Amino acid sequence: MTSEGVGPGTVRPGGRTARVRTAVLRAAGDVLAEHGLAGLDLADVARRAEAGKTTVYRRWGTPANLVADLLTDMAEQSLPRTETGTLLGDLRANARLVQRTLADPRQGALFRAVIAAATCDREAAAALRRFYDVRVTEWEPCARQAVERGELPEGTDTREVIRAVSAPLYYRLLTTDEPLDEAAADRAAEAAVAAARAGVFTRE
Repeated sequence: MTSEGVGPGTVRPGGRTARVRTAVLRAAGDVLAEHGLAGLDLADVARRAEAGKTTVYRRWGTPANLVADLLTDMAEQSLPRTETGTLLGDLRANARLVQRTLADPRQGALFRAVIAAATCDREAAAALRRFYDVRVTEWEPCARQAVERGELPEGTDTREVIRAVSAPLYYRLLTTDEPLDEAAADRAAEAAVAAARAGVFTRE
C-alpha cells in the first residue's frame, strides 16, 4: 500500500529482506486494525515483527510511508478478477469480494484506519488512490467486455462502472452499523448494472 517502496510490476526483494518486509507489514496491519494511524509506532511495529528498529526506521522512516507500503502490498496480493461471461455475474463477483474483505473484522478495521489516515496525510492519500487504481484497472475489463458484447452503450466510462459497485459498500462500512452481507453486495452490483445499461456512465 509506497512511492518509495516496492510497487506493482517491480522486482520484489528476496531472502531475508522479503521476510522482514512481510513481517513488518503484517505487524503494521495489526496495529492499524487495533489502534488506527495514531497508534502506529515504528518501534512497536519492529517489536511485533521481531525486526531491528534501525532496519524499520531506515527502510520506512515514517508511519505514513509504512501505510503506503502496506497498501502497495495489499494491491499486489489482491485476488484477480472473475470472468463469468455476463456483466452482472462479473460485477456481483467483484461486489462479493469487496464485501468479504470489508466484513472481515481485521480487514474492515484496517480499511477504516487507512481511509482515516488518508484524510489527514498526503502520502497515505496518494497510496490509497494508487491502491484503488490498481483494483479498478484489474476489474475494468469486465465492463469493457460488456460494451464489446453489446450489454452496455458505446461510450460507457468503464472505470466508473467498477467504482460504482464498491461505493455503496464503503458507504455502509463507514456511515452505518448495518451488516455488510452478500445481499448488500448483490444490490450494489445490480444497481451498477442497471445504471450502466441506462447510460448513466456514458461520456458526453
